[in-house]
Amino acid sequence: MPSFEEAKKKVGELVVAKGFGNTPDEIPKKLLFAFIELGEAGDSWKKSKPTEETIEELIDVIFYVVDAARLIAPNTNLDDAFERKLAKNHTRPHRYGEGFRDKNVPPVTSS
Repeated sequence: MPSFEEAKKKVGELVVAKGFGNTPDEIPKKLLFAFIELGEAGDSWKKSKPTEETIEELIDVIFYVVDAARLIAPNTNLDDAFERKLAKNHTRPHRYGEGFRDKNVPPVTSS
């Protein structure tokens, strides 16, 4: 399994080989495309399409995110950044960020 750094290198090589945008000006597009691919993954899963198709869409998300990270901070080691973020998340309370799910908020109804 490739590390994030290996994936960053391979995605960069693919971008160059296929003539995709390879400048910081392309970062907003790459982030938008990651979001679009995430929507396609959600749609694939919701429609019970083959698991391989959903996973492929999620891998597309990773490609775009890794490529954006490569352009945003080319010298940042993504493996180290991942480990730092993982360690940070381990220090957070149980179910952090999910508190909204526990609130008794009445559902929105249409008028």
